[in-house]
Amino acid sequence: MADGGAPGYRHCPSPAPAAPPGTPTPPPPPTPATISPTPAPTDPTEVVRAFLTALEALDLPAAMALCHPDVVYQNVPLKPARGRAQVETTLRQMLRFASAFRVDYINVAADGPVVLTERTDVITTGPVAAGFWVCGTFEVHDGLITLWRDRFDWVDLGLSFVRGGVKAVVHKIRP
Repeated sequence: MADGGAPGYRHCPSPAPAAPPGTPTPPPPPTPATISPTPAPTDPTEVVRAFLTALEALDLPAAMALCHPDVVYQNVPLKPARGRAQVETTLRQMLRFASAFRVDYINVAADGPVVLTERTDVITTGPVAAGFWVCGTFEVHDGLITLWRDRFDWVDLGLSFVRGGVKAVVHKIRP
């Protein structure tokens, strides 16, 4: 008997001292079964806002996680990108020129799975910040974006970069 006790005896540690009467019992420590990440939004408006927030952070993986595998994205009148891989490639090409991206919401409206956004998107490339009006249509099913279609005035987009460039030059000359 290596433990020095009687046959069949197992050494057990002493139990923790009892808490004084009336003391609330602390909750058990979290276990992997009770720890869960923040659930992804499922409300269509929240999904769209979370998606655009991820794009503002230039976090393409987080944005794409909110898209259905068969998502369709289109900047009207350009050809649509179909499927997560094509949409991610399109966004990666667009964002490679952007040092920052911001969304200023003007109006957001939802009817069931359809979310309409009227917004000003601001793309920053180096010292040039170009803000232009965009109207977006999103469809969200089961917490994932299945359709994203943006419409904007191409002339306004071009002029916004001209205005942004002029502002950057003026700021450089007169800081």
